Amino acid sequence: MSDTLNIGDFLQPVNRYMLSEDEGYKDGQIGKKIVVYEDEEIPDLRSADIVLLGCNEVRGNHLQPGISGPDAIRRQFYALYQWHSDVNLVDIGNIILGSGLQDTYAALKTVLAELTGAGKTVVILGGSHDLTLAQYHSYTSKNQIIEATCVDSLIDLSMESRNRSENFLMEMLTGEPNFIKHYNHIGFQSYYVHPHILETMDKLRFDCFRVGHVKEHIEEMEPVIRSSQLFSFDIAAIANAYAPANHITPNGLTGEEACVLMQYAGLSANVSTIGIYGYAPNLDKNQLTAKQISHMLWYVVDGYYRGQREAKMEEKDSFNEFNIVFSEIETVFLQSKKTGRWWMQMPDKKFIACSYKDYLLASNNEIPERWFRAQERGM
Repeated sequence: MSDTLNIGDFLQPVNRYMLSEDEGYKDGQIGKKIVVYEDEEIPDLRSADIVLLGCNEVRGNHLQPGISGPDAIRRQFYALYQWHSDVNLVDIGNIILGSGLQDTYAALKTVLAELTGAGKTVVILGGSHDLTLAQYHSYTSKNQIIEATCVDSLIDLSMESRNRSENFLMEMLTGEPNFIKHYNHIGFQSYYVHPHILETMDKLRFDCFRVGHVKEHIEEMEPVIRSSQLFSFDIAAIANAYAPANHITPNGLTGEEACVLMQYAGLSANVSTIGIYGYAPNLDKNQLTAKQISHMLWYVVDGYYRGQREAKMEEKDSFNEFNIVFSEIETVFLQSKKTGRWWMQMPDKKFIACSYKDYLLASNNEIPERWFRAQERGM
């Protein structure tokens, strides 16, 4: 496969041992086992499950590239212990930055399109949040209609800002032709978002979840993420106490909650690109943010491992089936015996991801909001 993927011109290798804090890595540590692009030849990707890709592009934040954020994260991630040795990790190095921002977008888009086209799950270590655009265009280049989910304390639709990282969602959500079937925004903080933006998002039938709701009902985010192909996480969503490099807000998700959301992304069979953005090494303290992100990566791998053990929908013996009537609507709920996850059947007989709460509401003759919103969107 590595011979057929025309991506070498866009990548620069990394030296795993230059990232090690001592003479090397111990048995069991990720740095000991992960396959890394370190010399002239890109590793064979045929057996790769998850591919790591760095992109230190920050000009979308009106900054100049400096200390490598992706390498700082690698340093912490490689030192962690790998519990799921049958999940094959490959690190293909860093995107070579272009002469302009659009050049970097194009390079990242090309590499992502090649990797996802080969069936790989790719984790991008950014870089500013506008790199999500390159994630998105890796799907549009294949005319693929997707669902997308962003985790961020802000909703980046600020057309007054000169920073691409603060307005990139405008192009992603309204550009033509458009390939966004549905968009979810997780963890916004109300005092940073103009009410008119939320009204607009609601009119477009997009779903936005306030950080307080996420913290109180984080399990409800699993079906939201499960249906997505693109998952983008800005560390501005994490409270400063857990991610000191987040200088935007003192409030937000805890470190553990961020890990749970990343585990959900790894668990999804649909999510094929995961971006982690907004990390500025020069603002970090004692590498705590890099360590936080490395733990989030660990949970992506953990989620992927668990997701690989999920049954296919046609394997009926692997699911508990519940026939329900609510508001004179007959439907079916399925619960996986392997992972405990839920699905509900829509009027068109297709199943969508849902939660146990949706099942309980339907059992009490109430219409689950998730069912209602999906119907509004014509899904």
